[in-house]
Amino acid sequence: MTKLPRPQHSEYNEYYQQYVALVPDGDITVTLREQLEETIAVLEGFTPERETFRYAEGKWNIREVITHLMDTERVFAFRALTMARQDGANLPGMDQDEWTERSNGGDRPLADLIQEWIPMRLANVHLFASFDADAGARTGIASDSEISVRALPWLIAGHELWHRGLISEHYVEKSV
Repeated sequence: MTKLPRPQHSEYNEYYQQYVALVPDGDITVTLREQLEETIAVLEGFTPERETFRYAEGKWNIREVITHLMDTERVFAFRALTMARQDGANLPGMDQDEWTERSNGGDRPLADLIQEWIPMRLANVHLFASFDADAGARTGIASDSEISVRALPWLIAGHELWHRGLISEHYVEKSV
């Protein structure tokens, strides 16, 4: 039995349903490991010139997208840890546009970002695998909404899949 089963809709803000719906059933820690490999396989096809491509004015380049994915994963993992340990803190939200603007992600080579992401993801997989069913059922407040510990790795996975779809749609060069 999976320690952190798919969360019920009532365990997270309705906004996140768009992400959770993308994640296949199964062991979420296996999903997180495997999908990072799949996302990296997509990213390895980018040329250095393509890494700074913006498909529209005001949109992030692929380096900024990956920085955003890492920032979000860090925040969600911290939320899970805080709630699993029953800290009781009301955790703030994050303004993705401000965070991305203030990061230097757009200036860093994609290969460097990938090398940062891999060990972070593996550490988070171990973190989520360490939570038993009781820890997974714990809840807390983040971004003014109640959320369960077990929902957070599913949000990470779904958020990545959401952006992988956008990457494939808008950033990957299509052969003619």
